[in-house]
Amino acid sequence: MTAMSKNPDYSILDLVPISEGSNAVTSLHQTADLARLGDDLGYKRLWYAEHHGMASIASSSPEVLISHAAAKTRRIRVGSGGVMLPNHVPLRVVETYRTLAGLYDNRIDLGIGRAGGTDQRTLKALNSFGGEHFAEQVSEMMAYEHGRFPQGHPYAEVTVVPDEVALPPIWVLGSSGASAHFAGQYGFGYAFAAHFSKTPAAPAFADYREAFVPSAAFPKPHTILCVAVVSAPTQEEAEWRAGSIKLMWRNLHAGTPGRIPSPETAAAYPFTEREELALAGQMQLVITGTPETVAERVRAAAAAADADEVMISANMHGHEERLEAFRSLAVALEIPATPA
Repeated sequence: MTAMSKNPDYSILDLVPISEGSNAVTSLHQTADLARLGDDLGYKRLWYAEHHGMASIASSSPEVLISHAAAKTRRIRVGSGGVMLPNHVPLRVVETYRTLAGLYDNRIDLGIGRAGGTDQRTLKALNSFGGEHFAEQVSEMMAYEHGRFPQGHPYAEVTVVPDEVALPPIWVLGSSGASAHFAGQYGFGYAFAAHFSKTPAAPAFADYREAFVPSAAFPKPHTILCVAVVSAPTQEEAEWRAGSIKLMWRNLHAGTPGRIPSPETAAAYPFTEREELALAGQMQLVITGTPETVAERVRAAAAAADADEVMISANMHGHEERLEAFRSLAVALEIPATPA
């Protein structure tokens, strides 16, 4: 099958954005709205990221959000995009996601990443191990899962609870291609963060497929391309709304992060020529336009990367605007709706 003949699945990445004029508690409660909408509209899966110390994002505990969303939906897969493994001990991750799998049989995903998901000061507060131990942590996770610690290993007699439940399918998250070969060798799924990485995804996907060894969860390789979008009824309105993302990135780079600015706040901000140049490349990663335009560009991006699935992040200001973006994109992408 050629790249152009693929008909990818479509999924949702919810960063639980906190908009200017709102608050984290409101954003957390609103996650259920998007979960139910994605479930009804036919999106394949819904993932929550792990971010710490960011005023614009409320998703610091993806496993809690996963349980909340899975309890309010009926068929959509729900998972982490992802657990930043250096911030956690492997046994805790294994037990947490076995518990989720036991509660929501066959609907949970475990996405793992090697970054800390925050600044160095917060990483220290989290007692993060650092990404250099990622491979060892994954090996330890799998040893717990399969009971394959070497004889005499200090953890060989540890009982993992619950013990009758298998880990959900594991996905490795990447943004540069460095982890693609690793994911393939383990027989994991592989997701590429094109929503913030300027590195092309196609070489990483090719490396992943070349290294792939079939596993129980993944008899064949499966790739997810994560993209950022801003969608609105007209091109002009979409570009106006994208100003929120632009100012958010400006504030983040300037060391003055805050809530996601409103389009009105962004339109009034006097970007300097230097800021415009610095942000131009970042904004090229945000697919902006009408639902039809965004759908066309998303399909093109999937074909260019030879992706099996596309995961969409719409980190827009305004809860209702985000819901409408996913609603209209489901129509433009011709996602088959699920029966009520």
